[in-house]
Order: sequence, then structure tokens, then C-alpha cells
Amino acid sequence: MKSTVTRENEANQSIQFKEEKKFQKTLARLNKHKMLYLISIPGILYFIIFKYAPFMGSIIAFKDYNIFAGIWDSPWVGLKHFEALFANPDSVRVLKNTLLLSFYDILVFPAPLILALLLNELRLVLYKRLIQTIVYMPHFLSWVIISGLFIGILSPTTGVVNHFIEWLGFESIYFMGSEDYIRPILVLTYLWQSVGWGTIIYLAALAGVNPELYEAAKVDGANRFHQVLHVTIPAILPTFSILFLLHIGNFLDFGFERVYVFLNPLNQVNGDILDTYIYSVGLQNAQYSFTTAIGLFKSVVGLILLVFANFISKRISGNSLY
Repeated sequence: MKSTVTRENEANQSIQFKEEKKFQKTLARLNKHKMLYLISIPGILYFIIFKYAPFMGSIIAFKDYNIFAGIWDSPWVGLKHFEALFANPDSVRVLKNTLLLSFYDILVFPAPLILALLLNELRLVLYKRLIQTIVYMPHFLSWVIISGLFIGILSPTTGVVNHFIEWLGFESIYFMGSEDYIRPILVLTYLWQSVGWGTIIYLAALAGVNPELYEAAKVDGANRFHQVLHVTIPAILPTFSILFLLHIGNFLDFGFERVYVFLNPLNQVNGDILDTYIYSVGLQNAQYSFTTAIGLFKSVVGLILLVFANFISKRISGNSLY
């Protein structure tokens, strides 16, 4: 009968053997995919340097940052700037604008999917490519150019839209000088600029649908509409879910450049968002701690929404980011 010491030694040797075997497997896996790990190093370094390292600077959201004292020697004030964010009427107004515009963005988010479905049903290849080229082109224009185009189109004196309104017998409208029109303008210009480019991913996903599924649907008597409903849409839904989750993570990041170029003193009340507010208050008025608190708030809200939406998507459809 083996002694207790012998059994313990055998158990330790067995554990040591398993760990050595596991380590050898890990080394073999690393050696097998070493080129993949090697080419991933620049991307990892990029995120470490430009994404994770700047997190340390977020501490100034809890301090009264003084540019001469530095980050660590500035006095600690706790949640003072976060309280000011919800107490300041201008901050509340800007937050409301951002929430509304982000919500409108979500409403038009399916537009690239709808356009991709329509393009996918076109059978004339030349016409399909022409339409794709036309709807892709706005993506390559800067927001400065886009704003100039739409300001000209919506001009109360020389704009095409107002000429048409006057032709119908109504008075011209100063769209860019009205608080009531700035939000629709911001949403529709973004839709015009991005909808064509957004279809690329969906068309790529549709290209991977097995043609035999359509043949089987035809055999079962399905027409074109039923094929789209029961074959095309289910095949593209996982892609749509992932893109929607990524969009939710940037819920409050409406975009500085796409808004700032359209703003003026006449429409700023309803057009100002957190990003433009950060620019005017943080950079122009040097309130760095306050605007850092706003940025940190945006990030936390985006993270919470992403985790929640990912959980819901995983429970309902089985598609998730992680």
C-alpha cells in the first residue's frame, strides 16, 4: 500500500506534467500564429497609446485643473463638475439637444439596410452600379463642403428649395436661421452623406447568402417579396445587430464637425450639442475640468447602453459583440 507521501508526490508530478503540457501547447499555438500576433502589435500599441493612456487624464474631471499646477497638484473637488453639468441650464439644454438628435439618428439607422435591400433586388447590373456610385459619392465630401452645399440649396434668396416654395405661392423660409429646422437639417444631411457608404457592409453580407436558399424558396412558391422577407432579411439580421450595437455605444457622440459647420447664433439654441459645447466652454473658455466631466459622462452612458443592448440582443436573437 502506497504511503501518503508517495501519493502526494505522484499527484504533484501529475499536476506538474499537465502544466508543462499546457505550456507546450500554448507555445506551439503562439509559434503557429506568430505572424498574426506580430502584425497585430501596431494596432495594440495604437490603442494603448491613444486610447488607454489618455484615461489617466480623466482624473481632472474630479479636480479644479490648473494648467500651471498640473494634473496631480490641482485641488481635488470630487463630483463638483458633474453636479454643475446637471445644474447649469445651458448644460441641460445641450444634453437635451444631444439626446434628441441621437434618438433621431437611431430612427434613420435602418436606412442603409433598406437601400441595400432595394439595390440587391435590381437585376440590371449597369443601372445598379450607377445607383451605387451616385449614393456613395457624398461620403467622400467633407462636412465643410456639405454645409456649403446645403446652405446654398436652402438659401432664402437663391436656394432651389425656396424657389420651389415661392413657385407654389408661399413665402420663402430662412431654414438656417430658424431653431425649428436645424435638427431635421442635421439628421437629413448626415443621412444623405452616410446612407450610401453604409450599404457596402450590408451588400457584402447579402453576397454571402447561399443561392440555394432562394431556389428552395421558389420551389415552395415564394415570390420576390416572400424571398426577401424569409431569406434575405434573416440572413442580414446578424450584421444589422452588430452594427446597431456599435452605434448604440456611440449614442451621445453625435459628431462635432457635422454640427459645428451648420451652427449660427440664430439656430444655436436647438442645434448646440455636447461636442460643440465642449469646444466652446472647454477650449475657448478654458474650463478643462468641467468639459472633461462631460466627456467622461458621455463615455459612461455609452458603455452602459452598449452593455445593456448587448445583453438584450444576446437574449433575444443570440447575436452579440461578446
